[in-house]
Amino acid sequence: MKQARVTMEVGNDGVAIVTISNPPVNALALTIFDGLKEKFTEAMRRDDVKAVVLTGDISVLPDASVDILVNVIEDAKKPTVAAIEGLALGGGLELALGCHARIAAAPKTQLGLPELTLGVIPGSGGTQRLPRLIGLPKALEIMLVAYHLIISITSEEGKKLGLVDAVAPSEELLKVSRQWALDIAGRRKPWIRSLHKTDKLGSLPEVHDILKTARQQAKQTAKNMPQHQACLDVIEEGIIHGGYHGLLKESKVFKELVSTDTSKGLVHAFFCSKGNKKVPNVTDIGLKPTHIKKVAVIGGGLMGSGIATTLILSDIYVILKEINSEYLLKGIKAIEGNVRSLVSRKRLAQNKAERALLMLKGVLDYSEFKDVDMVIEAVIENISLKQKIFGDLEKACPPHCILASNTSTIDFNIIGQKTESQDRIVGAHFFSPAHVMPLLEIIRTEKTSPQVILDLMTVGKTIKKVPVVVGNCTGFAVNRTFFPYQQAAHLLVNLGVDVFRIDQLISNFGLPMGPFQLQDLAGYGVAVATTKEFSSSFPDRTFESPLVELLLKNGRNGKNNGKGYYIYEKGSKPKPDPTVLPIIEESRKLTNIMPGGKPMFITDEEIVEMILFPVVNEACRVLDDGIVVRASDLDIASVLGMSFPSYRHHWGRSRVQKSPEVVRSIWEFLQTIKVFERKGNWRHPLEEIDMDIDCKMWQSGKYIPLMNIEDRDYISKPTASGD
Repeated sequence: MKQARVTMEVGNDGVAIVTISNPPVNALALTIFDGLKEKFTEAMRRDDVKAVVLTGDISVLPDASVDILVNVIEDAKKPTVAAIEGLALGGGLELALGCHARIAAAPKTQLGLPELTLGVIPGSGGTQRLPRLIGLPKALEIMLVAYHLIISITSEEGKKLGLVDAVAPSEELLKVSRQWALDIAGRRKPWIRSLHKTDKLGSLPEVHDILKTARQQAKQTAKNMPQHQACLDVIEEGIIHGGYHGLLKESKVFKELVSTDTSKGLVHAFFCSKGNKKVPNVTDIGLKPTHIKKVAVIGGGLMGSGIATTLILSDIYVILKEINSEYLLKGIKAIEGNVRSLVSRKRLAQNKAERALLMLKGVLDYSEFKDVDMVIEAVIENISLKQKIFGDLEKACPPHCILASNTSTIDFNIIGQKTESQDRIVGAHFFSPAHVMPLLEIIRTEKTSPQVILDLMTVGKTIKKVPVVVGNCTGFAVNRTFFPYQQAAHLLVNLGVDVFRIDQLISNFGLPMGPFQLQDLAGYGVAVATTKEFSSSFPDRTFESPLVELLLKNGRNGKNNGKGYYIYEKGSKPKPDPTVLPIIEESRKLTNIMPGGKPMFITDEEIVEMILFPVVNEACRVLDDGIVVRASDLDIASVLGMSFPSYRHHWGRSRVQKSPEVVRSIWEFLQTIKVFERKGNWRHPLEEIDMDIDCKMWQSGKYIPLMNIEDRDYISKPTASGD
């Protein structure tokens, strides 16, 4: 294994080139810092050294100590210039900020401080030096907005902002940096200690207003996470009391945040996202991906238009097929609307939008399918329709063509049952809206060829999705894991719990919306179709609520027609609809499971647990059945596909370890009200978690590092009444 090391070479011009060689193993960071201290101490001592240029691999450096950056580099008696090329993120950029000037290579250098995405703050002076170099508003954007968008800036942008002193071609980077360092030493260029700068900070009243606005925004966008407010507090400390005081507080707060559940969860999610690239018997057998140039999409509805959008934005030519001109025109307009929306939000340049739309062609038959490399079927969830389409595709497409379906639940063995090309059939399950959501769930059957899987993984990366390969079953990995989520929510409503209370609690937990608003968004047709599939495949753990059918009978279809559990009006946020309450009461009468005919009493915490514990339990089954390669694949798929809050990782295991009685209480209560007719429905969670007796999966850590929750002490068995 390569060793981390720091080397120094002194040129005839008196410039010491200090080079970091840092293999991507953060555990070796101490070697790097010891080496830096040693080489800088030597450079300061040597009479033949006039200045230092710091270069090498700083892309994966963790946060350095105050001593290294302030005492060894920033306050040294000889100037240091950072020569930056490639990625300089986090601790790597902070190391450069401690230098007296920064020269960046063009055009591929990326600069940023994404530490908040890992639940911490910049810990090597980034909170203090960045605002002093580029001003507080832009510094906040780079640090705080990075949590959502992974903000990084190019070398050219850095030059405009004042973060970078000069930009040079890669081949001239060291030459320009050496001369800059000599010019500082010769007083021909300014010797700037960024920690001492104040000219870009603004007045204290301006700072107060900017930080106040940022705090309010953080409360909205990161309400359950401490690192955003902590970052703002640390920045304020340095501006009011001086940069060095800010550094000391930054170091203290950084260490506190590292040990939080939020940071542990976000770090876990980060490593999960890196671990899904290796798929046994696919990526390890020497295959090379085939270049996919042309893709046909069947169906121009919500999913089909979204899939087509994401393909054309990545320069993949798309044939969109529909059954008639009206639907085809509607699909094309939806794609154009998706692209225009990206332009209006400044996510896409106008010229790129125009080029993307030229990659789209609409058709009404299969005549254009003779040279496509892949087809993605995205029609309604109807088995016989999908079987017919795949039979037609087998005849219309070339023999090498990948035959994919975007079905969200239907078993692929059933879809491909009537074809002779089952080795080419694969799942390409996008999540709605397909041009926005980052997950691509790739479903393979026992007959799907490894080459097809590899090619679809490659397409996923090309269109900037995160591909996760899973096995074949009803609902696959994500939807199967989360089908008890809706089941539990409907169970609670029929037990007398308020619909809007449930949605609010789940939203407070960290999901973008609760289960009933989600059902409104997806449309009730989807709910009926998927419930039918899950009821057929998993009858022993399906609670059949009449509520959705009653809503449809009442003329409601969620957001599709503006009325569901909520009222949807253009330009307004969804509002709870009080006229839905009598329909809910009718459902409760039909199910007749409220104990004594009265709504059950249940605490807020218990509602969250009764909805999410069955999800964790089903995830154990998914792992048991070998549907995913590793637990981390299911974790990252849940985060990217269902928007499960990444900072809640380990929630289920953590909660059960702290309070096993909660799980036992929920199970006993379900048994008491006799919701299910057969023993074994909703597998007893205590079969799966080891509480010294019989709970082997959850506590052992083998299963579900999904979800983290704050430490709290409460055990309150659900009771049948409010007495």
